[in-house]
Parts: sequence; structure tokens; C-alpha cells
Amino acid sequence: MRVLIVDDEPSIRRTTRIAVESAGHSASEAPNAARAVKAVEEEGFDAVFLDLKLGADDGLEVLGRLMKVRPAPAVILFTAYANIATAVEAMRRGAFDFIPKPFTPDQIRAVLEKVAKSHSLERRVEALESDLASAAPPIDLESAEPVMQRAIQTAFKAAETPANILILGQSGTGKSVLAREIHKRSARRGEAFVTVNCPSLSRELFESQLFGHARGSFTGAVAETFGKVAAADGGTLYLDEIGEMPLEIQPKLLRLLQEREFERVGESQPRRANVRVIAATNRDLAAETKAGRFREDLFYRLNVIAITLPGLRDRPADIMRLAESARRYFGARSGKGQIAFSKAVSGAFASYPWPGNLREMFNVIERAVILAPGDTIELADLPEGFSAASPPTFAVGSRVTLDELEAEHLRRILVSSRNLEEAANTLGIDPATLYRKRVKLGLQ
Repeated sequence: MRVLIVDDEPSIRRTTRIAVESAGHSASEAPNAARAVKAVEEEGFDAVFLDLKLGADDGLEVLGRLMKVRPAPAVILFTAYANIATAVEAMRRGAFDFIPKPFTPDQIRAVLEKVAKSHSLERRVEALESDLASAAPPIDLESAEPVMQRAIQTAFKAAETPANILILGQSGTGKSVLAREIHKRSARRGEAFVTVNCPSLSRELFESQLFGHARGSFTGAVAETFGKVAAADGGTLYLDEIGEMPLEIQPKLLRLLQEREFERVGESQPRRANVRVIAATNRDLAAETKAGRFREDLFYRLNVIAITLPGLRDRPADIMRLAESARRYFGARSGKGQIAFSKAVSGAFASYPWPGNLREMFNVIERAVILAPGDTIELADLPEGFSAASPPTFAVGSRVTLDELEAEHLRRILVSSRNLEEAANTLGIDPATLYRKRVKLGLQ
């Protein structure tokens, strides 16, 4: 953290600085109120040690001025005139803590640990609020599909390591869900999970969002910001759709990955951040690198562990389980807990290509739950295109080829089975044979 020490006695400032720096933080000094307020407004600090008797200035009045700065630092008052009434008044005005003089280095380090924990909790609350704001059906990561099982196994093994992870896959396949699960299974689970949406802003604003900026660094920068990297310090930084990150910013991200250092916009002073990076993209980064749109060195730094999530069309055995989970979720949320799919809808879901993957499925089911007039979702409640996607009604003796008949039978068994093993048992074949048949008949 960045810490400011405000005291009119040089010896106190020097002693406090030694204690702060020995705890691994950076420290600056200010001998009076004017210098202190200016430093906090222009440079920004995580914590401020403030003397209650600051020459001719009243420490409580200075505290009030510091509390108006955004974001406000954690202010710790110390004084030789400690008493309960003063402590209560200081806390009422926003002080983080109160230390009497003379103090020990251990007291300084202990209060800084409390500040760091407080910042960590604030970041976790922000992350939880973000989760609630984007509430969606819970996605279980179990699968009957070997390709998905391998991807999840790789992800969970990598979660226990500090390695950077690159998640590849089409839009809507659940990359952000997997990234959060990796964080929850890592040693950083108690720290923040911070998401950065790479294609959301212009280059200038994106750099500011990622690394933060100093006050006055560009037009409109009326206050400083710390940025997402600082918010993720100690935790996980998730870079969504990193393939769209501006080329000019990629060297700065590379520096963060290699040296754990970065600079805010408008500053030349390096800052440090201990973050684990998980990146995701729906682009072919290897092709983007060859085309010169993505830095090769950054690609190799990110590509330590690469995980590819299959599209929903490549997970036919999982489709109805995921659809039923979404139906229960949206049904309960809409007060239609008893609503169900008709057989025609289940068949349409099984044969539909799902170009938008899980995101499209959730949107389709939420819409159908809302529009269905009764307790059963029919084809008429689905968007246009699903009627044509419903499977043909083949029967023994129909004038169709054996491949068509076998493909339709396999599709129906997969839809009605809980997993691949159950489907294989019903068909009287082993799962490996079923997998090969699905590949041959284009069912995955």
C-alpha cells in the first residue's frame, strides 16, 4: 500500500516510515496539514498516519478534509494526548483507527494489516454485488461429454497453481463462469476477483480503467482512480475477450505479467501488484499473433495453460440437463415453478445448433417461461426458427436411410438420458462406441 505520514516532528515521521517500509509498504511524508491534503488529493494514498496535534493545525479538522477526498484513505490518528473522548470523536468523523504515542513498530504494522484486510473485504463486496447484478442460472460444470470433462479437469488442476490461464471458446460457452470457479479453487480464493471487459471502452479510457490514472492526467480526470489492477491486488484479474485489447496497451500488460509492475496514466512512478491473470477470448490468438494484431510475447506469457470450452452443439448429452436447470431457475423467479417443456420443445432443443451457446439458451428459456400461457412450454412459445429445428418423426419402416434412422434414434436416446453412460446402456453399446457413432453421424 501507499502510506502518507503526517507529523510536524521529523523524528516521528522517520520512525513511522521505517516501520511502514519494514512491513513492505511505500511511505511518503508531510510536515503540515496543507502539504498533507495536497498530497492526498493529487497522488492518492491507501492509508494516512495523522498527528492529532499538528502544530497550529487541528488534526480532527484535517481528518474531515481528508475524508472528503475520493477515494478517501484510511486515516489513523496518533497522539500523545490520547483519551476516550478524543478517540470516539475521531472515529465518529471517519478515522480508521487511533494509536497513542509513544507507539511501537508492531502497532504500526498491526494497524496496516487491518487496513489491508479492510480493502480486501471491500473488493470482495464489490465482486459479490457485481455477481448479483448479473444474476443468471447457476451453471454446474459437470458434463457427460469427454471433451468438456477434459477441459474442466485441466482447469481444476491449474487452479491450484499460480500459472496464468487462457480460456478459449465461442461467445456464451461459460468462460467467465469457469474463470470464477478457478479463482474459488485457488489459493487466492479469499481475495478479490476483478473482471475487465477488454472491448468495452476506447483505448484511453480502457487504459485508465485497467491501470488507473492520476488527477489531471487527461481532460475529465478530476479525481484519481486506482484501477482494476490495484483492486485485484492479491487476487485474480480476469481479462474478458483479451483478443480485442488495444495493441498499444499490450506491452503494459506484459510488464505486469513479467515484473508485477505497472504505472497509472499520468504517472511515471511504478507501482506493484500481485495478481493472477486469467484471460479469455473467442478469437484465434495464434492467428491474431501471425497477423500482427496481438503481441507474440504476450501470447506466450498468457498461454501457459490453455483450456478450450466446446460449444453447446458439441455437448448434445448435456443440452437437456442444462435446459432443465435454466427452466427451474426462471420458473421459480417468475412464479411458475411447475412449468415444463413439451416433448416437441425437448426435441427442438436437441436438434437446434445453438450458435449463441449457453447465453442464447438462457435467453430463449427465460422468454419462453414468461410468454407461455400455461404450465407447458410449447414450440409456439419459442423464437422463430425452433419449429424448423424440431426433429423429424421417423418410424420403423419409414423411407429413410439407415444412417438417418440411426442418427435420429441416437439423438432421442441422448436427449432422454441423464448422461452418456445411461444412453450407452440403453443402446446396448459401450460409451466409447457411442462416442464414435456420434462423431460419424455428425451429432457432436
